[in-house]
This record gives sequence, C-alpha cells and structure tokens, in this order.
Amino acid sequence: MEIKTEKDMTQTQKPPGHPLDGLLRLDRIPHIWCPGCGIGTAFSSCLIAMKTSGIDLKKTVMVSGIGCSGRGAGYANLDSYHTTHGRAIPFATGMKLANPELNMVVFSGDGDLFAIGGNHFIHAARRNVDMTVVCVNNFTYGMTGGQVAATTPYAAKTTTTPVGNPEAPFNLPLLAYASGAIYVSRWTILHTRELMGSIEEALLKRGFSFIEVLAPCPVNYGRRNKEKALDTLKIYQERTIIKNDTHPTELDIDFERGIILGKFIDTDRPTFVEMYDRTCRPKDLLEEDSEA
Repeated sequence: MEIKTEKDMTQTQKPPGHPLDGLLRLDRIPHIWCPGCGIGTAFSSCLIAMKTSGIDLKKTVMVSGIGCSGRGAGYANLDSYHTTHGRAIPFATGMKLANPELNMVVFSGDGDLFAIGGNHFIHAARRNVDMTVVCVNNFTYGMTGGQVAATTPYAAKTTTTPVGNPEAPFNLPLLAYASGAIYVSRWTILHTRELMGSIEEALLKRGFSFIEVLAPCPVNYGRRNKEKALDTLKIYQERTIIKNDTHPTELDIDFERGIILGKFIDTDRPTFVEMYDRTCRPKDLLEEDSEA
C-alpha cells in the first residue's frame, strides 16, 4: 500500500492554474467589473486570441482609454498603457510609428472610442495604421454614471435622457468601413468562440482592424431600461443572426428586427507605415533593395 506524505497531499490538492495566468496581473485581481457585466468575457476572449494567434507577446502592447473597459490594459500582464480619455488610438499610433515591430491592441469602450475619441478613430482607420481595435459596446457611459452615449439606442433611458434618447446611434461597423478599416466584424459576449476567432484573425492582418463586441451593462444601462443581464443574453441568443459579408449600411442595431453579427469586411491595402516609407523615405528603400 502506497503511503502519501503531507507534501504529496498538498501537491495533489493544489488547484490547476488558470489558462490565462501568464497574461493576467493577478496582484490586481479582483477586478472592478460588476456582476453580470460582459467586459470580463470580452477581455478574456481578447487575451485567449492573443495567446492562440502565435504573435510575439513580448512585442505586443495593449492600450486602453478611460471607462470600465479601459481598465482592461491594467489587468493584462503585457506592456500596457491606460491612457487619457479618448486618446488610446493616437497613443497606440505613436508607439507603432516609433517601433513598427510592435503588435498594437486597443481595448476600450464605445464612449471612449466613438465620442471623445471618435475623431482619432476615423483618422487611424483612414491612414490604415496597423492595429487591432476591440470595442466593448454596452450602449452607455458605464463608469461615470450611465449618461447617454454615441451608441445608446433610440428611446433608451439614461441619466441624461430620463424620458428616452432622442438621437440616432452610430452604426459602428459602417463608421469603421467608411473610414477605411480593412477588417470589420461584430459579435456578442455570448458568441465567445466566434469572437475569439475574429480577434485572432484581426491580429494576424496588417492594417486597421475593428471588432465590435456587444456586452451587457446591467447596472447603469440595464436598471434604467428594466433589462437584467440575463435578459440581455436572451436577446443575444434569440434576436441575433450571423450573416457574414453583410454590407455595413445594413448593420444598424434594431432589437425588434434583429441584430446582424459576423465578419463584414476583410480586405487588404498598404499600411500607414508602408505608405509613409514609400512617400517620405524612398531613398532608404532603394538602398535596402540594392544591398539585398
């Protein structure tokens, strides 16, 4: 009969490590996200995709702005930067231009990226800066009190629109496509397998890639619209349809008609660094060609 020592018992009972232990700053856990929030699922999907894509994580940087989603960079055990409100994309652009070998990942929310940061988004897409932008869209400013956002659905209630939002929201995939993004997709946090695959695809493309992730905010959006987190997940399950290659003009979010998910744009064109070198440093390129 085999007799186990106390040391053997301790080793046997030790729980297995989490698959993302190496990519998480465990000293900053527990996180700040509320129960029922979808940001954690979007964040873990992003980290898993980064891991499975095979990109060099030592040359990978995560940048985020201000807001609940913006806390993601602080939890990632990478070179990561929590920037000022709306400035994640220009910060990432500067790093990419300074060191083109870096893999740039911007992880932030709809308020940060498309309200105060909207102008930076359209110009980075226009220039085709080589980065992957993951936008967690929960239709509100979750961290600062639940104000109306650029993505808040028409007639939805927020702290600043207590009788209903009178404005039309952005169609984010259309905005990305019209601005020049070379990869555009939309998923929900319920579609984690598709989401991870999409982020992985985007990471391996050269150019400006954009993934919209629909996620519930049960506290600052849900309470005011009488929608619990589970209700939101049921919407994602029952009122979504995957239609790849749908034209972005058809992607307005309509909870009654249904929400279209999928990969909509996947094309190629020269990146900003390539165009800059071709235009501003042609002599350097000629010298490299002659040496080769």
